[in-house]
Amino acid sequence: MSILLILDNPKDWPLNIEGLEVISSRRYLTDPAFSERTPRRIFNLCKSYRYQTLGYYVSLLASARGHKALPDITTIQDLKLPELVRVASEELEDVIASSLADEPGDEFTLSIYFGRNVEERFNRLALAVFNQFPAPLLRAEFERNAGKWRLGSVKTISASDVPPDHFLDVLNFATQYFNRPHRRAKQESSRYDLAILRDPSEPNPASDDKAIRRFVKAAESMGIEAEIVTRDDYGRIAEFDALFIRDTTSVNSYTFRFARRAAAEGLVVIDDPESIVRCSNKVYLAELLQRHRITTPATLILHRDNWESAPDILGLPLVLKQPDSAFSLGVVKVKTRDEFQREVERLFKVSDLLIAQAFMPSEFDWRIGVLDKEPFFACKYFMAGGHWQIRDKDQAGDAAFGETETWPVAAAPQDVVRAAVKAANLIGDGLYGVDVKEIDGKAHVIEINDNPNIDAGHEDKVLGDEAYARVMRSFLRRLEGRGR
Repeated sequence: MSILLILDNPKDWPLNIEGLEVISSRRYLTDPAFSERTPRRIFNLCKSYRYQTLGYYVSLLASARGHKALPDITTIQDLKLPELVRVASEELEDVIASSLADEPGDEFTLSIYFGRNVEERFNRLALAVFNQFPAPLLRAEFERNAGKWRLGSVKTISASDVPPDHFLDVLNFATQYFNRPHRRAKQESSRYDLAILRDPSEPNPASDDKAIRRFVKAAESMGIEAEIVTRDDYGRIAEFDALFIRDTTSVNSYTFRFARRAAAEGLVVIDDPESIVRCSNKVYLAELLQRHRITTPATLILHRDNWESAPDILGLPLVLKQPDSAFSLGVVKVKTRDEFQREVERLFKVSDLLIAQAFMPSEFDWRIGVLDKEPFFACKYFMAGGHWQIRDKDQAGDAAFGETETWPVAAAPQDVVRAAVKAANLIGDGLYGVDVKEIDGKAHVIEINDNPNIDAGHEDKVLGDEAYARVMRSFLRRLEGRGR
């Protein structure tokens, strides 16, 4: 497996390690040679992993390309959550206390290079923090209050932040680390209680009130006690055995924090955090679908060096998408070059990468629900009246949706169903909704949603109560299978 060390500026890494290739983040993202399926281990030393910066996309697209990244996208999100730092501090209480017992003062800074510190006596603590937040270069701040040490913060640092007199040690630590296997342990719990997370004030929830009641009833029929929880119940997640998210998901939303905390506590989670990360970003999906040769509308990933060529390649009109757009928000159709340039400039202020797709008009999109890697429901989502998307705004500014027509899965076009299942199975084995356009008898996957709507009278119209029972049976199977 080849090893890539990725920095914003390769000159920031003045060391030579045999078998290690040092490249820039922009080259990794834009050079087609690095999109190949060749197994690679990626060490991301970019200066920033902030959402939708180049450093963020290096780890995100490494996952889409089948590369093993350090840090991975989940660790990047973990480092942004103070709650997880507090949890880590509690879990590491003993090793923190023993490692810092003889330290004077009330503050201590620990530099962690590939799980090691330049002073051997701090290696146990360095490795413990690294195991919680696996990233090549970290700096941890500890505070002592009332005689007790705690972990105050953890952040990544870039190669340029490493003191020159530490580089020889970093070279030694990195060389050792590059040549050993890595594996993270999973936690388990054994209770059968289900938390259903939703926001009562959400105007367009993933499931309406009637559907939620049916989920609860289906769970109870199988011996699973279901409770509705909200964002204020974050501290209670460890009380439950499983988490079912029925709110709009995003990596910048509290829903992702719940998913991560639940997964760390060993709960069965739908939507799992990996699925949220993968489905929330259309750049990732575009790369993933292309790699696995799944038919989509003609698609380009735009960056600041290639965006001007999109109209010539895709034609006009075309569709521009902000990578984390949802519910048709952050998605625009542009008809002219001037309009294209204005929208690109606006969207580049939000993300370093954008999606451009050929415009494929249709009367409706198929939505195929996929659960446990099998087709679950099939719906036609018709475009909103006089609009090119299924969602529009009415004169009052409220969301207006097109009609929904539900079909038995067996009656839906099987090429559409097969394409949807194949696409969803690239994400995981959870609950997904895949949008597909059938143009001239050929299925084109538009996107994969990790949090598909299941509303009473719509997605359940064919299956009825069986729709809710099927989801709860999936939870029950996963609960009973833990630890096997």
